[in-house]
Amino acid sequence: MLKAGIVGLPNVGKSTLFNAVTRTRKAEAANYPFCTIDPNIGVVTVPDDRMYVLQKIAKTSVVIPAAIEFVDIAGLVKGASAGEGLANKFLTHIREVDAIVQVVRCFEDADIHHVTGTVDPVRDIEIIHTELVLADLDSVKKRRERIARDVKRGEKPAIAEDAVLAKFEPVLDAGKLALSVQLTPEERVISRTFWLLTDKPTIFACNVKESDLATAEANAYVQKVRDYAKTHLACEAVVISAQIESDLIDLSPEEAKAFLKELGVDESGVGALIRGTYHLLGLRTYFTAGEKEVRAWTIHAGDTAPKAAGVIHSDFERGFIKAETVAYDDLVKLGSVGAAREKGLYRMEGKEYVVKDGDVLLFKFNV
Repeated sequence: MLKAGIVGLPNVGKSTLFNAVTRTRKAEAANYPFCTIDPNIGVVTVPDDRMYVLQKIAKTSVVIPAAIEFVDIAGLVKGASAGEGLANKFLTHIREVDAIVQVVRCFEDADIHHVTGTVDPVRDIEIIHTELVLADLDSVKKRRERIARDVKRGEKPAIAEDAVLAKFEPVLDAGKLALSVQLTPEERVISRTFWLLTDKPTIFACNVKESDLATAEANAYVQKVRDYAKTHLACEAVVISAQIESDLIDLSPEEAKAFLKELGVDESGVGALIRGTYHLLGLRTYFTAGEKEVRAWTIHAGDTAPKAAGVIHSDFERGFIKAETVAYDDLVKLGSVGAAREKGLYRMEGKEYVVKDGDVLLFKFNV
């Protein structure tokens, strides 16, 4: 299962957000730096209303959603790349995740200590980016030094690796993220073995006060984060209120919905954050639907039908014959598989078919 790491400066709401997305109170949240030492890990279900529409069509009582893992990582401080704070732990833990959820404080509160003394979300983002870039630059230089002898001997794997490292080094030295380096598919395969911190996709979580959630789009701090995300990383920034989300943990879905309505918002920011992170990881969903259950299955964007079948069981991929396929929108519009079949929208697809997000599939296989 792919992991998303929740990172940020100390006291920006990381652990509170982790508790909210995992609907637990596993992570300690307190008003001092380094409250989180060892990372907390939680499996998070991906909100997807399509499952419940399919549930009515399939007439089943069982719904099983897709899931991803979130990891709550210790707060980073300026100087981490040189060993300040919990640098080694932080950098090791973030190296192990597949994507980054960077929590950014977008509210003023004199009672909650900010590690730098003032609130400035863009500065906070750049502190973290600088430390990660410096750590990556050090890693790249050391790796090139280790393989230098093999390169001189003309060993092809070392030469190929050094060529990719040589693309990263000047970019990192200029203070830019490894993610910005243009690589061929073959070079991208090699680069994955470097485990570079700034080569991971990122989504920002703009943490606002409870009273600001309904008007967050007018929040100057949120606007700054959105602008930064768009111009520097071409990524998404989602508004959340970690404290509100934490308060929702103990409420039933109906009570939570009523509570949010009182605040003037329709949906929990955490739901949007989880979905955004799921797509950030390059994940997509297809469904199986029958009287037994409706289930969301996780695949990577671009996976073919046999690969998607293998998510259910390796035998399905090994003995794949065909996939009976109908698009979610077509099935919902027509109301049944039978009606979709009559309209010619229930299709038989072979091994080359690339599964689309929302496809409803039934696999035929033989082993």
